[in-house]
Amino acid sequence: MIRYSFAGLTLEPKRPLAMGVINVTPDSFSDGGEAFRHEAAIARGREMIKDGASILDIGGESTRPGAVPVSVEQELDRVIPVIGALAGQGAVISIDTRKAEVMEAALKAGADIINDITALGGDARSLATAAAGNASVILMHMQGEPGHMQDDPRYQDAPREIMEYLAGRIAVCEAAGIKRSRIAVDPGIGFGKTARHNMEILNRLDEFSRLGCALVLGVSRKRFIAALSRNEPPEARLAGSLAAALAGAERGVHILRVHDVAETMQALKVWRAIADGGP
Repeated sequence: MIRYSFAGLTLEPKRPLAMGVINVTPDSFSDGGEAFRHEAAIARGREMIKDGASILDIGGESTRPGAVPVSVEQELDRVIPVIGALAGQGAVISIDTRKAEVMEAALKAGADIINDITALGGDARSLATAAAGNASVILMHMQGEPGHMQDDPRYQDAPREIMEYLAGRIAVCEAAGIKRSRIAVDPGIGFGKTARHNMEILNRLDEFSRLGCALVLGVSRKRFIAALSRNEPPEARLAGSLAAALAGAERGVHILRVHDVAETMQALKVWRAIADGGP
């Protein structure tokens, strides 16, 4: 497995970093708007840094299944004050958006990473914005759009098709002037995938190393956990989230996008100590 440098961070094999999720939205699937107010979002970010988060991923538009898009103005009002307050607090800042105007403003406010569920393909200006801003980028795979992506997702071979898509997006980014060293990829668990598709992807995560980029994984509180268990609500999916995160760590994931930073860091430390044969 390969060691990467991404957004100023060193990413080592089987030592994934935590990316803490901050949803500045009233309708997030995972926390029901607990961090919607700026003060609450900023406090959550500071707590995540204290708990060991290396990256804070700040988003102002819910992309849960069935989500309704928000305007650029709404998204900017939600995220820019939070980014400004948390930039320079000890973690790299990521903006979770698919809008070029939001990307540009977030980079100026102190963000270092653009995390885009459309892999910089949802806005005609996104590629140029990322290239001009010298941003690191996370390219995610999604089949369909958030409003309908879970209606009837289909694949012949989900991991292979997703890797082919991401390879194509990497090539497009490089052609636009974004170096491969600034690119990470995310298979998009739960974004246009059934529980079976998600299991196939998670089982074959090690194959994504062929893309030659850092690998990001977001499994925290996802619906497939409940589908495999007892249909628990998002806030009761911590155990399943940790199990999936450790499976990802074993298969070479570099960055884990999580809601529960302290618990994830504890699980990773114990797992790593066992693998190393001691503390």
